[in-house]
Amino acid sequence: MPADIRQLLLAAFEVEHREHITAIRAALGSATPDWNDVFRRAHSLKGAARAVDLPPVEAVAHRLETLFERVRTGAQVLDRAAANAVQLALDRIETYVSGLQDGAGPDMPADALSALGQCLGLSEEAPKAPPPPAAAPPTEPPAPPAPAPAPEPIESGAAILRVPGEAVEALARASHDLTSTLAAQAPAAEGLARLARLARDMRAGAEALAARSDADGSDLRALATRLGGFAREAAELSRRQAAATSAVEGAAFRVRTEAERLALVPAETVLGPLARSIRETAREQGRDVDLDLRGLDLPVERGLLQALKDPLLHALRNALSHGWQSPDVRRAAGKPEALALGLEVAVRGARLQVTVHDDGPGPDLPRIAATARARGLLAPGEDADPETLLRLVFEPGFSTAEAVDTLSGRGYGLSVAADAARQLLGSVRLEPREPAGTALVFSLPLSAARRSLLLVEAAGRTYALPGGAVERLLRLDRAELPLALGRTMVRIGEGEAATNHPVTDLTEILGQAPNAADQDPAILTAVLLRAGGSRLALGVDRLHDVRALLVLPAPSFGADPGLIAGTAVLPGDVPVLVLDPDGLAARAAASSAGLPAGTMTQAPRSTTAPRAAARATILVVDDSITTRTLEKGILEAAGYRVVVCVDGQDALDRLRAEIEPVNLVLADVEMPRLDGFGLLKALRADPRFARLPTILMTSRGDAADVSRGLDLGADAYLTKQKFDQRQLLDTIGQLL
Repeated sequence: MPADIRQLLLAAFEVEHREHITAIRAALGSATPDWNDVFRRAHSLKGAARAVDLPPVEAVAHRLETLFERVRTGAQVLDRAAANAVQLALDRIETYVSGLQDGAGPDMPADALSALGQCLGLSEEAPKAPPPPAAAPPTEPPAPPAPAPAPEPIESGAAILRVPGEAVEALARASHDLTSTLAAQAPAAEGLARLARLARDMRAGAEALAARSDADGSDLRALATRLGGFAREAAELSRRQAAATSAVEGAAFRVRTEAERLALVPAETVLGPLARSIRETAREQGRDVDLDLRGLDLPVERGLLQALKDPLLHALRNALSHGWQSPDVRRAAGKPEALALGLEVAVRGARLQVTVHDDGPGPDLPRIAATARARGLLAPGEDADPETLLRLVFEPGFSTAEAVDTLSGRGYGLSVAADAARQLLGSVRLEPREPAGTALVFSLPLSAARRSLLLVEAAGRTYALPGGAVERLLRLDRAELPLALGRTMVRIGEGEAATNHPVTDLTEILGQAPNAADQDPAILTAVLLRAGGSRLALGVDRLHDVRALLVLPAPSFGADPGLIAGTAVLPGDVPVLVLDPDGLAARAAASSAGLPAGTMTQAPRSTTAPRAAARATILVVDDSITTRTLEKGILEAAGYRVVVCVDGQDALDRLRAEIEPVNLVLADVEMPRLDGFGLLKALRADPRFARLPTILMTSRGDAADVSRGLDLGADAYLTKQKFDQRQLLDTIGQLL
């Protein structure tokens, strides 16, 4: 087989074998495995290994196939020993394939074949791979192969480059900034089209005048001809501008997609090998474990996962050490003989939550307290609550193990976890599980993650809800719904399992005034959300669609952290706020209890602002999509009309074009092309805008920056660190 063809086949096999192994492991963890599918997977794995000439993999897959055939037909039961042998075999195959170089790999350990052989009752002779089918002898010597062209690059076989995580993050941010900047170019084509239409109208007018005039009409006809030429040139330029904008937007979309692909990877790609490592460690220690991995298909930043990999391995080894109990003890406690270890990756609001848990005895609080006193962390006789004791275990060198072994005893495993969480600006906690066991929970801020989102509309605005929290979409006849204490109720389920839930409008939670024109008086549209351990029936005006979108962090200022989980960007550079289901449920409960509902983007309107000023137009200038979205929401909720620009140059061009009258400018300082100081200087130098009220709002709160902004003519200088909606609206009210 030519080397290039085999490389192609090996690349395909690398993907295929992973799919089969993942499916087999998922079936083993299922309560009702489909043994027909498991058998077919092992059979396909054996055939694929034979096709790429990997006899060690083929031999192991052959015995897996034999075992699954017996289980499928009822001739054998997959007991604990057989399940462990299967996991060992799958681990060995994964390790062998990952070690392939130029089509050759390290020797396959014989323990997997031996373990499967014992389960099958085979002799302990050295196992042999099933013989390949006989090939017909060639009738003549083969001709020397011609030089083959280089194969197309294969992702799995491509060169691996080490790129700093900061560089990938910078690329991702730059791609989004590029998209935002390009959005400002769209009006150029529209403006040229308007010029073309105006020129055509003027030409038509000139021709009409020339037709009605006397001998001097030649001048008007000449003018009409020149206007016609101008109209054609403007129309052609508009067409070219539109085509160029479309092409550049397409290229920018591809850049953004590739940047996201670099920055975001399924958690499986980085954390998946931890399962194989901890199973191998358990086998070395003679300990029986059931490993449950969940959420590893979630796309997360590669750098974040890499930073978590070693701390999670320490956490899993720590759980294996402290959670393990002898089979007799576990049976006496009513537990399965095998220790259950789990690793779960999930997104909670705007944070990544990674949990390592076990069903062992749980934290030994008396021993923790004794160790803390021995190390001087607690005074003799001092009592501490469980929460305080569970925080002490993260101290360097803190260990309750009776002896040092290969798994634990030195007290640095949890310290490593705590250090990693702090470096990632997150937190980690240890807590008991019910009915038994321990959980180590990492909570980390998400810079970005792609999530499935349900888009809904309320009070004329679009919001996003995490798709994983959506249980059901409801469209019900309002006339058939009961009322309780003045609230509409919906009944979910049937019979004794049915539950009643009050409907809370999204506008009510957000503190916005509902618009009767947006609501269907006959049909209730609602979303049933899972939030915490309860359900929330959330009334909305409209349901849109479900999309997989990149969720960016929530704005660092002004956003209610209890309600906003992040920001997503729709096609066309349209940002929407992603709402946190837990926060919505908490606000709905507070509202039902008669407490004032929280507001997300609405603050009391300034009493100093004249009523007529509420319809003034404010130009918001900021290169951050999330900041623009938040500021626009605040100002529109207060009754202002808002126009947005992506940087100072964009704002200056729009003002000079006099597209609409602007009554006030609210601008950031740090922006590409033209920053806030440059914009302010240009405005004060132009007689048309010399007295235009301008507010600078930025994270740069140094005295020198404030002084510079005021010296250039800013009417107010607000810092984002101390941002307050009321202060912003009061300041605008005073200036208008």
